[in-house]
Amino acid sequence: MIVDCHTHINFAADDEVAASEHLEAAETVDACIVLANAAESSEEVNKKLADYVGRHKEKMVGFAVVEASKDNVSVKNLTSMRDKLGLKGAVLYCSRCGFHPTHSRAMKFYESAEELGFPVFFHNGGASLEAEAVLDYAQPYLLDEVARSFASLKIVIGTMGVPFVEQTLSMVAKHENVYADLTIRPSNVWQVYNIVVAAYELGVMDKLLFGSGFPAGNAGGCIETLLGFNMLLADTNLPTVPRGNIQNIIERDTLELLGIKDKGTTEEEDVAQTTEHKSKRTAKNKI
Repeated sequence: MIVDCHTHINFAADDEVAASEHLEAAETVDACIVLANAAESSEEVNKKLADYVGRHKEKMVGFAVVEASKDNVSVKNLTSMRDKLGLKGAVLYCSRCGFHPTHSRAMKFYESAEELGFPVFFHNGGASLEAEAVLDYAQPYLLDEVARSFASLKIVIGTMGVPFVEQTLSMVAKHENVYADLTIRPSNVWQVYNIVVAAYELGVMDKLLFGSGFPAGNAGGCIETLLGFNMLLADTNLPTVPRGNIQNIIERDTLELLGIKDKGTTEEEDVAQTTEHKSKRTAKNKI
């Protein structure tokens, strides 16, 4: 099963166009997580997200945006997000929204999320942060206190915590329930190489989740780059990474790992979907 753990839809743009583009991109994978974007009104954008993913339940899982420093972080509110809106996780933009990951209200939020089994995606780093974002708050090591305090909380560090990749690798190696989103930019060849090799050498490939970062990237291009990873090293003596290890990342069942697997999808259907995608990639490689 191929799950894209990192996609967005821009509700500020033309809704029909944005939805059409996202649906087209989602055809490449078996399922995708749609992360709500940071907005002035979390409640409003979460309702729009719920409406969108609700029309595509067989394919999509929505993660609500929570600005922990000002939003309602109670168990009751998160229960409403889950039961009324059908959202199955949360995304936090600490650096963009200007609050420390261990802000007192954020810690209360993690307590609520852990109680409900609500996974949390930290969208703190990346190459597209605005000038006003607080880069200090993007450092993955700041999540160490969160992971220690709420050991059963499922945490995903977005975009490998770029530019703090080494901190991310240390976090996923240290904590059982901390994962990293391997959203790459295929054009950034040297960056991709260093991230993948560093993860392999540290022995944490099993803690990486496949993501595209749509609309900034697309799943098809990211999959092709990762599967052709060793081709990047042609005519060099640089270390390689076994193709099987990389393929395992692409085919990892992220929904099951995060405890949000759609109970309506059977194991047989997962196998059939994965086989279908393998056949498509094989046919494409022969062209």
